[in-house]
Amino acid sequence: MAQSGWIILDKESGLFSRTAGGRVARILGTKKFGHIGTLDPMATGVLPIAIGDATKMIPFVEATNPHTKEYLFSLQFGFETDTLDITGREIARDDFIPSQNVVRAVIPNLIGKIMQTPPLYSAVHVDGRRAYDIARQGGAIEIPPREIEIFDLEFCGVRGKSWDFRVRCSRGTYVRSIARDIAKMCGAMATVDMIRRTQTNGFDVKDAVKLDFLENLFNNSRNLGQYLKPIDFGLGDIPVQNLGDKDTEFYKNGGFINVGGNSGPRRVYNGEIFIGIGTIVDGKLRPKRTI
Repeated sequence: MAQSGWIILDKESGLFSRTAGGRVARILGTKKFGHIGTLDPMATGVLPIAIGDATKMIPFVEATNPHTKEYLFSLQFGFETDTLDITGREIARDDFIPSQNVVRAVIPNLIGKIMQTPPLYSAVHVDGRRAYDIARQGGAIEIPPREIEIFDLEFCGVRGKSWDFRVRCSRGTYVRSIARDIAKMCGAMATVDMIRRTQTNGFDVKDAVKLDFLENLFNNSRNLGQYLKPIDFGLGDIPVQNLGDKDTEFYKNGGFINVGGNSGPRRVYNGEIFIGIGTIVDGKLRPKRTI
């Protein structure tokens, strides 16, 4: 039987986000799924997967929770690839490695609202096409810079050839571009060798579960219910509006209910049952998304 709700996935490296979502959906017996935020295939970390009717809540979860994301990432100095990560083809090398003091000195220049140019291999639309599709076909492409915000950027140390960082940033920020720009400011070049998202839209990786663990539970006929969050998960900042049985039926059929109160969105319930998202306009509760 198909289920609805949220799986907070800890995506592993090598998987496209949509592929990971599809495998979760199959486990739970549905073809209907979506996810919040896309992770590069090489990246790991938190990927909220909406299953079934929870897909209707994606825009409200995105609007309700802060768009702040947090990543751990590492880079290697001395060369650059076409994708700006180690899965790509090396296109330049100089073997220059800046000092740690130089790296620390340039970091403040990247904090705040800045203009960032996305990587050539990215999902950004250029003339109606995805940039990575044009790049893979060898086409000429120029991606315009766009404003993003970096709230915090920290250099965490060196492990062998890898230089570790932590960043808190706005939606639309590319970690691979951060690494490229750090290197450029140091008079060097660099390539990302690890990206791990630890927070996104109020979801935290500490609450996440790995895909192979879920698949093992499923293959051994174990209950996945404890890992399936309810449909209204992540909507906690939206005020609640409770309706009686008669008003619930009218509302679910598209009716407006006189409830009074301030205008704005509401989580609508009939007792403990989540009905969906409505909005109050001129004292009347109107349906927006109904489950």
